[in-house]
Amino acid sequence: MLKSVAPRIYQQTIFNSCSQKNILVVLPTGMGKTMIALMLAIQRLKNFPNSKILFLAPTKPLAEQHLNTFKKHIEMDENRFVLFTGFVAPEKREMLWKDAQFIFSTPQGLENDLISDRINIEDVSLIVFDECHRATGDYSYVFVAKQYFNKAKHPRILGLTASPGSDMEKIKEICNNLFIEGVEIRTDDDNDVKPYIQNVNMDWKYVNLSPPLKETKKFMEDFLKDRMRRLKDFGYVNSAAIANMSKKELLGIQGRLHAEIAQGDKSFEILKSISLLAEIMKMSHALELLETQGVAQLYNYFSRLENESAGTKVQALKNLVADANFKSAFIKISKLYEDKIEHPKLIELQKIVGEEVNKNKNTKMIVFTQYRDSAVDIHDKLSKIQNVKPKIFVGQMKKGETGLSQKDQIKILNEFKNNEFNVLISSSVGEEGLDIPQVDIVIFYEPIPSAIRTIQRKGRTGRLEKGRVIMLVTNDTRDIGYKWSAYHKEKRMYRNLESLKGKIGFGMKPEKMLNSFSEDVNIKIFADYREKGSGVIKELIEQGISIKLDKLEVADYIISARCGIEFKTVHDFVDSLIDGRLLEQLKNLKRNFERPIILVEGVEDIYSIRKVHPNAIRGMLATIAVSYGIPILQTKNKRESASLLAVMAKREQEETGKDFSLHGEKKPLSLKEQQEFVVSALPNVGPIIAKDLLKEFKNVKNIVNASEDELQKVNKVGEKIAKQIKDVVEKDYI
Repeated sequence: MLKSVAPRIYQQTIFNSCSQKNILVVLPTGMGKTMIALMLAIQRLKNFPNSKILFLAPTKPLAEQHLNTFKKHIEMDENRFVLFTGFVAPEKREMLWKDAQFIFSTPQGLENDLISDRINIEDVSLIVFDECHRATGDYSYVFVAKQYFNKAKHPRILGLTASPGSDMEKIKEICNNLFIEGVEIRTDDDNDVKPYIQNVNMDWKYVNLSPPLKETKKFMEDFLKDRMRRLKDFGYVNSAAIANMSKKELLGIQGRLHAEIAQGDKSFEILKSISLLAEIMKMSHALELLETQGVAQLYNYFSRLENESAGTKVQALKNLVADANFKSAFIKISKLYEDKIEHPKLIELQKIVGEEVNKNKNTKMIVFTQYRDSAVDIHDKLSKIQNVKPKIFVGQMKKGETGLSQKDQIKILNEFKNNEFNVLISSSVGEEGLDIPQVDIVIFYEPIPSAIRTIQRKGRTGRLEKGRVIMLVTNDTRDIGYKWSAYHKEKRMYRNLESLKGKIGFGMKPEKMLNSFSEDVNIKIFADYREKGSGVIKELIEQGISIKLDKLEVADYIISARCGIEFKTVHDFVDSLIDGRLLEQLKNLKRNFERPIILVEGVEDIYSIRKVHPNAIRGMLATIAVSYGIPILQTKNKRESASLLAVMAKREQEETGKDFSLHGEKKPLSLKEQQEFVVSALPNVGPIIAKDLLKEFKNVKNIVNASEDELQKVNKVGEKIAKQIKDVVEKDYI
């Protein structure tokens, strides 16, 4: 079944482990992780001939690349291979799933299909998570893995990555989220891998900022020192920390300050400190552009800040652009930009690329850069060098920026493979997984402090022949720190992975998780499809609740014929109180549901979210609870929200029945449905009792004219319900 390829010894060894349990495979880029997935897929199909193989990759180009690899090396009708992405309509994915045996998909679309219950993964005998270091937090891999492991008849999981990260806790999180039972790791130094490793030379090119750039930098540093001093005066940083405060540390301070505001502390010191932090972070970003990127990038950023300040009410931005140091730095950088003065990195890059192409016109290079502005600048400069043909390779378009569709990305990669141009200028989108063979030189325009991304960038060369990596570093800047940070993180990653072999519980079979509610309870909840991003729906599914996604005109969740629930985060709740949206939503809830509820999620203090007097919010809360008679329930997080929804749905459906539709959403089409719809709207009736009433009295008129005693002859209609029905149809409207 496997054709045109012979597995290497280490691939066969790793495959043997994968055939027995769920394995995390860590292999250097270009060492054939996909081959292991191929062998395992074939074995699983031999063991379970009617099963499916599911291969997940984070992007469409990567998923398509794996699809083509499997088609090339597996003898099977091409119609059994399908590609699922966001560009394939959900209805078509549902249809294709039934007959496909190999499905290659991006995770987000598949997650939506699972939530919508369009596909059944119980017959999938193998799921492969490529670039599995992403399986953390709320990334779609995590939800898909849980659903698969709990529902599949014969589950087997394979995680593939070149670099899972340096932090032990993150590696453990990945393993736990993917139900990993063992780790197979190989490095360039392992004996079974060494014969296949191409020699890659690492070369650091150090440059110095020019005097004009140093003068500009001095103004920016003086600004930061002044703002840090003021921040210190408020007691939120100590003098020792000021000089080397990282972005992560600044964000940490910002988070603590916002937490204090959420608890009701709106003192001048806190509000002023948050404003100072905003100024510091903007100038820190500007300083990074000067040190690591270029003149044009910094000029563009300063220009945007100045333009935005003219029409903003944000005081931090106004204070920033009004500062003398900012103005001086902007004047200096504007002059450099007008005089076409370049960053020394850009000068060095042009020199390197020109020399390499002059030596060999067939040389192929990738230049990696963090910023799209830098990619554009680099492209403009390299285009002017003889025999250099550059192209930009970036992610999809963002607001106000250049970008490429996934179709264009694939087209450019094919052109690069076919030697139609020789320099690929790539953002982070080119770092991960893509098969770009025969790249002679990879150039880092800047060091990056991430071990994962550094490994992936370096892995673009030295795949088939020896390669070269060149890293551009500006002396006496953060470049130096980033370079060593990535180096030490990479070393720590390999140490941690080695220590995982046979430890932290690996080798023990993971147990399927029990749902909160047993299957025989069969609770269902209608949910608005726009709630997919809240995380509550995933939690409900994991608790065994049947979710029906639809476009709900009223409410976010419907748990019975009489109960609709409007869901809000604390921020959205307060915003909708102030802008009036909530009042309209309350009217619709009250009009369509006998028992409307508002569910508010979050731990923030509602009186501190916006600059509104607490009495105004209290007045609105009183209106909701007293005038509208709608209860407001609050939860701390998505898990608590889901649990509360599930319990309420269980109670409602035990009392009123599970046979309910989207009441108040659409008028039924048939006469029979319209009659049931009208009768079900009577108090405490619902769809089941409505059918019994119509069977007994034949039409709506007879039900309305029936006495209380006559109504009570119908099953489940007691004295209370009969009286409520008569009150509705006979009492005067006030």
